[in-house]
Amino acid sequence: MAGVMETIPDELRPLQSRFRGCLLGGAVGDALGAPVEFMSRSEIEGAFGPDGITDFAPAYGGVGRITDDTQMTLFTADGLIRAYVRGSTKGIVHAPSVVRYAYSRWLITQGIEPHEDWRPGEDWFGWLDEQRELRHRRAPGNTCITALSRGELRDDIADNNSKGCGGVMRVAPVGLNASLGNEFIEGDDGFRLGCELAAFTHGHPTGFLAAGALAALIANVTKGDDVETALTKARESLRAEPDCGETLDALDQARDLARSDVSRTDAITRLGEGWVAEEALAISVYCALVAHDFRDGVTLAVNHDGDSDSTGAITGNILGARWGLESIPAEWLARLELFQVIIELADDLLSCRSWPVGELGDDWDFDSLVMKKYPPV
Repeated sequence: MAGVMETIPDELRPLQSRFRGCLLGGAVGDALGAPVEFMSRSEIEGAFGPDGITDFAPAYGGVGRITDDTQMTLFTADGLIRAYVRGSTKGIVHAPSVVRYAYSRWLITQGIEPHEDWRPGEDWFGWLDEQRELRHRRAPGNTCITALSRGELRDDIADNNSKGCGGVMRVAPVGLNASLGNEFIEGDDGFRLGCELAAFTHGHPTGFLAAGALAALIANVTKGDDVETALTKARESLRAEPDCGETLDALDQARDLARSDVSRTDAITRLGEGWVAEEALAISVYCALVAHDFRDGVTLAVNHDGDSDSTGAITGNILGARWGLESIPAEWLARLELFQVIIELADDLLSCRSWPVGELGDDWDFDSLVMKKYPPV
């Protein structure tokens, strides 16, 4: 939808750089980590030198290519926008269900049929589904694939015991949404909705509580808090949960290491490898806390044993929301896959609440464009 930026109210324009920075920063960190995702630190140094990987390198047939982390993040944002459109046009919406259908549409891009209970209709596909770059498998997590294709839920929680990082790495848009005030769940700072969306695929409490904590942290960073202040607020939401121990301990360890004189390499080693939710979150928070600038933070986040693209993506989300689009090196943005799509999606997520659709306006041409781009299913 050309020119959608023009619909951003003046009072929201100061947040535009943070929204763009969050989604683009996550994609940049993801792309930086993609070539080394399955390599050890020693293997990374052997391939790229003693400083490790410091620039985009070939992965998935090109340079600057995103992985499943960014793919699912984009579908999370798409689902949140559709939830607002549905609420405006139909008067009723259950946001988690709308996003769950968005994940089904992502699954289809991977060549896999969703569970019949969550199969989208033929007229449910929109603008994001048309992006051919998304129709590639970029090492998607087995838990996400299995949970979305089987569709087995217990009280809206996946019928598994997984706490892999596939739930936490995709919820940054929830935090951006909550920074504006969460109309989906009254009083929610992003924590509750982040948990609900991650629980669709990850049934272990740590698997979804870590996602809620990241969403809350992103919300407060986007509103202007520094990372440590935002972390303190996210911990308060987390502490109210009975099964918060693993996630809370991991975050406290990250904070304490950031305040210590332990070397950065050793600190990340102590925090784990990032394959599971609390480790991915803790590594990313640590990197965001000690980062001198965006480049320093995401480079640190990908040069370790373990899930480099996920920790790079989450760190990029946090620092992009904190410092804005201008903090991201231009040479990375110039080579980033789907750069323009991500810009447009970030702007739409920021502006969608003011769109004159449904009962909110009588601009029928605009209404028609929105319905085609984000069908309100």
